[in-house]
Amino acid sequence: MLTKKKIAVIGVGKLGETLIRALLDAGVVRPSQLTATAKHPETLEAKKGLGIRLTLDNRAAAKGADIIILAVKPQVMAEVLGELRSSVTPRQLVISIAASVGTGTIERGLGKKVPVVRTMPNTPCLIREGMSGIAPGKHATREHLALTQEIFNALGRSLVLDEKHMDAVTGLSASGPAFMYVVLEALAEGGLKVGLPRETATELIAQTMLGAAKLVLETREHPAKLKDAVTTPAGCTIDGLLELEEGGLRVALIKAVVRATQRASELQRG
Repeated sequence: MLTKKKIAVIGVGKLGETLIRALLDAGVVRPSQLTATAKHPETLEAKKGLGIRLTLDNRAAAKGADIIILAVKPQVMAEVLGELRSSVTPRQLVISIAASVGTGTIERGLGKKVPVVRTMPNTPCLIREGMSGIAPGKHATREHLALTQEIFNALGRSLVLDEKHMDAVTGLSASGPAFMYVVLEALAEGGLKVGLPRETATELIAQTMLGAAKLVLETREHPAKLKDAVTTPAGCTIDGLLELEEGGLRVALIKAVVRATQRASELQRG
């Protein structure tokens, strides 16, 4: 469905560039279909290697697009929406990847019945192993959702949810990579403690985490059941699990997600 669509990415920062590179690498769109904008000329100069049209003019980029992707920081969203208000029409699809900005806020900022879809991708989108939550606004149709999923499935996986869950998506899958890096680093240092070289320990646990995650996704088994398959009576794994329980790892990770979700909600309230 995307092969004939013109796409404007408003804001070619880290996330905007990641999205563009992943779409091009996946062959989902051609460079000629993409336009990206930036606020400063030096930013555009730095992004010339993308091989797409670049401009400082948000209005002109939006006017010529079928799909407008808002890849700006939440704190400048109101300013950008005010700038785009005269250019955007209900015939276009607006997709936001800004954390904690609701579809209602975007619809009101544009001042018309424009189809808006809110998304929350995460940083593994950079290597097309990302996870994105997708929530439709009031005027978005099934076709708009299908177009959005086509974009974000090119970056990994996506799930369509009710918008009330998007702060939780931010707290879990958007913040989640940082939590996983802490766990990965700690386990690698455990390997260091028992005599492994640091690079070896890091590679061992990184691949172990990747394989464990893929097993959950491909088998659809509950993680507890997969954990039990590794844990033999009086074996070494149960001793390690006991240490994790005594250290409060499970509670700490739950609380990390809860706090990150609360913070996402606070950002939305301004």
